[in-house]
Amino acid sequence: MCHGRIVPLARLKRSHQTLYRLCPQPAILRSDYARAMATSGQSTTIKKRVVAGSFLFRIPDGDDKQARVALFRRSGKVSTYQHKLAPCSGSVEASDASPFAAALREILEETTLPASSLDLLRVGKPYAFTDESIGREWNINPFAFRLKDVAEGGKGEEGIKLDWEHEGIEWFDPMQVSGSDEFGGVPRLVDSLRRVWPEYDLGHKAGGVLTEGLQRLRDDHEHGARELAAMGVSTLRDVIRQMDSQPIDESWWSKVRMAAWHICQSRPSMGAAITSAIVKALNAVKAVYLADAQTADKIQQMTQALDQQLSDRSSVTDRICQSFTEYVRRDILQDGESKDTVSILTLSLSSTISSCLLQAASTLGVALDLRVLESRPLCEGVTLASKMLKNSPEGSGLKVTLYSDASVALAARDVDLVLFGADRISSAGDVSNKIGSLPTVLTARYVSPNIKIVVLSDTEKIAGPGSIDEHGSEENSHSELSWVWKGTVEGAQVVEDALSRDDPRLAVKNAYFEWIPAKLVDAYATEEGLWSTEQIQDKSTWIGNEIEECFKDL
Repeated sequence: MCHGRIVPLARLKRSHQTLYRLCPQPAILRSDYARAMATSGQSTTIKKRVVAGSFLFRIPDGDDKQARVALFRRSGKVSTYQHKLAPCSGSVEASDASPFAAALREILEETTLPASSLDLLRVGKPYAFTDESIGREWNINPFAFRLKDVAEGGKGEEGIKLDWEHEGIEWFDPMQVSGSDEFGGVPRLVDSLRRVWPEYDLGHKAGGVLTEGLQRLRDDHEHGARELAAMGVSTLRDVIRQMDSQPIDESWWSKVRMAAWHICQSRPSMGAAITSAIVKALNAVKAVYLADAQTADKIQQMTQALDQQLSDRSSVTDRICQSFTEYVRRDILQDGESKDTVSILTLSLSSTISSCLLQAASTLGVALDLRVLESRPLCEGVTLASKMLKNSPEGSGLKVTLYSDASVALAARDVDLVLFGADRISSAGDVSNKIGSLPTVLTARYVSPNIKIVVLSDTEKIAGPGSIDEHGSEENSHSELSWVWKGTVEGAQVVEDALSRDDPRLAVKNAYFEWIPAKLVDAYATEEGLWSTEQIQDKSTWIGNEIEECFKDL
């Protein structure tokens, strides 16, 4: 697919200015990359290459039926597949942080398009094949990007300027791309495309449902991981409903799993919860797939099984609340002198936290002094405060105080515990949560040394094996920060102008999540009780094995 050097695979750490960003290799990808690179240094007659291949799409008005994909005509100066059509491709170099970073670099080098002109659509399942005719083994990491037009701040199609590796660019309906000799593509072109454009196999109907679901998952910055996991299962269910005209055979099962793969990849920072829920859903679907029944009956049974999974999730929060109140009674109220008030500091918006706080206020028999950080840039803490006020009666003993994020030291004074939700929990017990969580913990520990740090989470948020550096993260649009500057802050327009022209001297970072090390956490309250880091590690190993089983042969 492309020429290049043999290189080790590095972790994905660099980000770009899209609505969300893919960072270090998610656990679900790691085993594929590890296998690809394990033998890359062996001396054989077959040369091994790890490649990032990027498909650029135009999608007018967001209508996938009008989508067109760019294929680049390789020049006669490249070492392989001269004059063939291919995505924008290149080897993962030693200096690249990851295949994703390599993809962005290759696009910039070969088209002059910066990251700000691209919107990441899909991360394809990596795969490998050998082309013995040229003595190459290709390990392909496919990506799909939407080309942003000028009105969106991108350079658009007019901004593409080809380098020496290509002699032209052609736009195709992705459904018409073919693997035939007459089409003139590089080997396995369609295999790469279908991994980032599942509509190719699913068809417009089921593919459209998947695309809409992925977009909802990607754009939802209001709900937490638990709600997004349910949204992911609902999306998979709806895709299966639209696949009722296809024979339920091995090919059908592969298509369902590929759709599930894309759902798992839709939100890296929420990936643990989404993946756990999707793996459970796939196991339920697989049981019906293997059964002896008619296609229509199987589709109905599958969707009913997924509906039941969604229904069963409603009891999880109640059980987490029970674990939390048990902890407060045991470790706060019965720890030394009697208390008539429990002081709790929290931030952001979590349905689990609000439910647990409301139950605590009504059952613990003490007043609740709740201190909430406003949680910029979207100020979800304000929404949490409003929910608490609306759902607790006057005279309930609840007092809510909102603080600016910068005044966390004041908010933490004489607090009994800091309460967090979790978007992910690593195999070591480290917790990923809303940005500002780590400074809150560190400040609270300094201001109130005896404070307890408690995490509320269902166990599906436990990720597969891997360190925190190997998990994805998100960085979002700088506009979420800069809107409060406009018209009120001196010099704001200078900054906006610099951002609009991609001034290399300036960057605005809007990360959504950060990690709290396990050593700073005192308790994990789950639907299965108060868990230890050992139990978390066991669960992580289990989910890692399940992920491998579900996606290993795609």
